Amino acid sequence: MASKIQQRHQNDPRPKIKVKIKKDDTVKVIAGKDKGKTGRVLDIDTTKGRVLIEGVGMIKRHTRPNPAKQIKGGIAERESSIAISNVMVTTSGGVATRVGYRMDGKTRVRVAKKGGEILDKK
Repeated sequence: MASKIQQRHQNDPRPKIKVKIKKDDTVKVIAGKDKGKTGRVLDIDTTKGRVLIEGVGMIKRHTRPNPAKQIKGGIAERESSIAISNVMVTTSGGVATRVGYRMDGKTRVRVAKKGGEILDKK
């Protein structure tokens, strides 16, 4: 007989994934069908561990026309999310790098491991 999930655990939400990528960062895809492409981060889903990047992971979505909402029917292309593990943050020079942290006065800032450039915009 399969083990049953205890009552107190079955409705718990998934734990959030620790992410060093922020919205509006420029990232480079390092794995998958869009490997090598770069784009701006539009949205991050920390519970699923996925990221939505502008112009990357394009899929075709079939939509039915709805005159009440002024929606035209047809085939529309839009971005689909990809796994956070498949992207790396890029510096202003376009170099893909890992992210570290450093204290700058009393504030914690994100720093590129390659070159030591500060990634947070002020």
